[in-house]
Amino acid sequence: MKKTTIGVLMIVKNEQVHLENCLESVKDWVDEIVIVDSGSTDNTAEIAAKYTDKFYVHSKWPGFGKQRQIAQSYMQSTWVLALDADEVVTEQLKETILNAVKENNQACCYKINRLSKAFGSYIKHSGWSPDWVLRLYPRTEMQYNDSLVHEQVDVPKGYIINKLEGNLLHFTFDNLSQYTQKTSLYISSWVDQREGRKKASFSQAISHGFFRFIKMYFIQKGFLDGRHGLLLAILSANVVFTRYADLWLRDYVKKNK
Repeated sequence: MKKTTIGVLMIVKNEQVHLENCLESVKDWVDEIVIVDSGSTDNTAEIAAKYTDKFYVHSKWPGFGKQRQIAQSYMQSTWVLALDADEVVTEQLKETILNAVKENNQACCYKINRLSKAFGSYIKHSGWSPDWVLRLYPRTEMQYNDSLVHEQVDVPKGYIINKLEGNLLHFTFDNLSQYTQKTSLYISSWVDQREGRKKASFSQAISHGFFRFIKMYFIQKGFLDGRHGLLLAILSANVVFTRYADLWLRDYVKKNK
């Protein structure tokens, strides 16, 4: 009988700060590690080379979903564990992943709970926790969709989605510079995906941003995260405002050329 195997799928760019910690958390128990880089200019490639020979460069950015599809095309494992470079698998999560892979139910996939740390503090509210993300799935049965941003695994009808015990630690932002760099790509990808298909107005930008703050800080109890919750609610509201404002501006510029 063919051995059931598990491989890590990663897409990266300039991840020298976090990559080693991520790979250290999986190196001893996964069967392959596939990393697709979109044009790093730091030491990402050198760090990756210590853990895998399956490191590929695809500099022409197709969006998050398709980049993950490219990474999966290089994989041979029975099961895919999709990780980001700023994530670390805990010991408890490792054990539940291995048990799921051992069962090898090809009609099943698994969600994992992320516990995120931002600006030096773990965020327990603000809509950040719990944060269940589908990250473990059978390679031949499913893959990520084509979304430019906020990509998800396409789960065929009739397949079972279960949850695994244990946290996936997520080290998001240490400072505002990192936050700005990361969110700028998400903003532009979000707008690119909707340009020409979705209309927006300046008043929508204001209202959507305002209600994002209300939702995160009050409804999702961001105030219980202290000053971090307040900061994240303000930053998130600004991201939403910027997305709709950019969408509105692009349409305005086209009409007034």
